[in-house]
Amino acid sequence: MAGNARQGDPRTLLECLLREQPKTYDEVVQDFGNLAAELGENVTLSSRHLRRLASGQRAGTTPVMRRVLQNMFGKPLDELLAPWNGPLPATDGPKGLVLPTSRPTADKELIAMAAQRAKSFALAAGQTDLTPDVLDQVHADVQRLATEYPQQPLTELLPDLLTTQDTLFTLLEQQRRPAQARQLYFLAGVTGGLLAKASHDLSDPHAALTQARTAFVCADNADHNGLRAWIRGLQSLVSYWAGRTRESVRYAQSGAEFAANNTSSVWLPVSEARAWAALGNANATRSAIERAEAAWASVQEDEVDELGGLCAFGRARQLYYAAEALSWLPSQSATATDYAQQAVGAYEDASSPEWAFGDQAGSRSALAITRIQMGELEGAAEAVSPVLDLVPEQRINGIITCTQRVHRALRDSPLAEAGSELQEQIEMFTRTSLKSLPR
Repeated sequence: MAGNARQGDPRTLLECLLREQPKTYDEVVQDFGNLAAELGENVTLSSRHLRRLASGQRAGTTPVMRRVLQNMFGKPLDELLAPWNGPLPATDGPKGLVLPTSRPTADKELIAMAAQRAKSFALAAGQTDLTPDVLDQVHADVQRLATEYPQQPLTELLPDLLTTQDTLFTLLEQQRRPAQARQLYFLAGVTGGLLAKASHDLSDPHAALTQARTAFVCADNADHNGLRAWIRGLQSLVSYWAGRTRESVRYAQSGAEFAANNTSSVWLPVSEARAWAALGNANATRSAIERAEAAWASVQEDEVDELGGLCAFGRARQLYYAAEALSWLPSQSATATDYAQQAVGAYEDASSPEWAFGDQAGSRSALAITRIQMGELEGAAEAVSPVLDLVPEQRINGIITCTQRVHRALRDSPLAEAGSELQEQIEMFTRTSLKSLPR
């Protein structure tokens, strides 16, 4: 715990709060820095400075430091630095406010709080019979999350994902008309699918598959085959990255019976192809890739596809999946290189609605692997270099695993000795992943 190591009562309220934290002073200071960055405040705090404040020595603070400390602990700084004289007070006040003046630390926080309050009121006001406006609001929330998920760091979206799921579950706990219940179950299924992907990105396949199973229950209650197929695609994805390749094949094949004509009819066979390739079955891999290509002829968008983002499977993702699948098979390196080059080109335009930083990184990693197989060390380094520049917040599980595959391909190739520098760069990159960041 942070705080004074010796026995005795805390000297300030701040020291009392710090003692309740299961963290060292250095860890608290790191949290301070992370919060300051999130709030857009340019300020740092040292462990020594924090100790002096907590001990009551009244070290100087700047206005910006006061704002971040007040946001962090939910109390005015004068109150935090006052002598402690009783039990620990509650600290569940609203974050993001400068409490002594009631002024917001940033306009965007005040606007966000007001919007959340308005939405909560609208949901409560329509509890007996939800109005179209309420359903439209929840649908818009889910669509925004689905659209932004492939393009934004998970840390920016996770709080809203959790809030949206809780809102939908709360609404479903009330008696609803059948049509409204179906729409709510549909949206709850999509949100559960997004949280399954979030759990996967944080390297927790157990939580991911738990979310996916609940999402499938919601899809059953909504009686929506397109949603069932999409969730099976997510289950196949999670299983593939967790190394459960035969399970990944089964999920992809199971989803095919529901896929009908939405874009999951392409996603499921090309997902199956990746898993077959990881198992070393070249014939099954090529067959699945061909089925995915043929499926485009009958694709018709449904409610899932219309949400966009992670809910729609486009041609760029198909190219990436095919490239990654074939990169497992050295005998297919020429074809894999062609697919990978097309995929990298498809993800060059970051303004495209189909752009996704994770799939872009996967495409470049697949290209690096195929170039290693063809003896092109410089080309491999060029392909993977932009991936190694990604910030830790974007180093999701799939990206880390992709770069580790590049590392293994290099290790097992005749280029191993010459590629030692690239291997070291990959090792440095994978040490700091999204899952390793403090929460």
